[in-house]
Amino acid sequence: MPKLARELSATEVRRKTRPGVHAVGGVSGLLLNVAAGGSRSWILRTMVGGRRRDIGLGGFPDVTLKDARTRAREAKDQIRKGIDPVAERKAARAALMTDRAKELTFAEAARQCHAAKAAGFGNPKHRKDWISSLERYAFPVLGKLPIGDIELPHVLKVLEPMWTERTETATRVRQRIEAVITWATVSGYRTGENPARWAGNLKEVLPPPSKLARVNHFPALSWQDVPAFLIDLKQRDGVGARALEFIVYTAARSAEVRLATYDEFDLTAKLWTIPAERMKAGKAHRVPLSPPAVALLKALPRFEGSAHVFTAPRGGALSDMAINGVCRRMKVAAVPHGFRSSFKDWARTSTNYPDEVSELALAHVNNDATRAAYARDELLPQRAKLMAAWAKFLNAPAPRSAEVTRIDKARTAK
Repeated sequence: MPKLARELSATEVRRKTRPGVHAVGGVSGLLLNVAAGGSRSWILRTMVGGRRRDIGLGGFPDVTLKDARTRAREAKDQIRKGIDPVAERKAARAALMTDRAKELTFAEAARQCHAAKAAGFGNPKHRKDWISSLERYAFPVLGKLPIGDIELPHVLKVLEPMWTERTETATRVRQRIEAVITWATVSGYRTGENPARWAGNLKEVLPPPSKLARVNHFPALSWQDVPAFLIDLKQRDGVGARALEFIVYTAARSAEVRLATYDEFDLTAKLWTIPAERMKAGKAHRVPLSPPAVALLKALPRFEGSAHVFTAPRGGALSDMAINGVCRRMKVAAVPHGFRSSFKDWARTSTNYPDEVSELALAHVNNDATRAAYARDELLPQRAKLMAAWAKFLNAPAPRSAEVTRIDKARTAK
């Protein structure tokens, strides 16, 4: 028979501080486990179903020596009756989680899910928008409901009033509701299908967003008319005109240009690196600069004390209205953002470059091809050639008498 351990007293147990396991006697297999960091806990080492198992009985001194011996005897009694104490404990924990699911509301689950995802958000605005959209649209209907009780009719009650009129917003809300319910399921707060899932679920009762979404395109010039516009633009004075000219050359967004600082540019390498926090996709974006774009930057006067390349007359970053105002004064049926569309149309119709090259030039990462390109070298050599070709097109003599459409004429024609 195995040698029985001497039954230690409570005082002797308190003195056990050497890392390792120490038999304490009283119940065969009862051990005090002392971790390297100094924490101590109780273990019952015994046989369950022909296999040796270590069963945790709690931490010391919260669980006293007397209580540990009592728990060990109870566990051994269960084993003799054919009950696995560990499996029994797991079942009890699962039942407790099920009961708690009836108490955890959707609002509470959403906030916990949001906190779990916080580190993965690209920027503070996206992080705030994620939860605020649920607070505005989902909480009034789902907020107080137990997360385990939410079903398809509840989700539809949120989505149906906004699905046709605010499709893009409704789609985002649906995705976020689905994420909350998925989090709750993985965390053990509910079971079964996700009622906010699109495929094979909501898809069968709601019209596809692609059939409903109304895309409001920014007013833009046809790509054939941009060179004539640029000739006129170059005659205009002011920082706003130069910022707009730079937007045309780079096909960048207005905010990316307005907030550009000198340390983002390497004119020797002809490269502009826009930091991630200023990019819509939350990823740093490198823009190859054509020779005319570099020449424009070199010719700009520097505002003393300002880090911005395009500085407002009174200092600080140039306002969006300053650039929009240039278009209005020139009386063209276009806005600064529209020149990105002009560039895209030119690249698609007048060059042989693959679509993902111009997509990356616009910092669009919306398909597998452009994502793969980002994972490699962002197609930077090809994009440099594309931007040089765009600049060459913009500055080439007009092949025909291009006439820029004025706003007043565009309105009269309607």
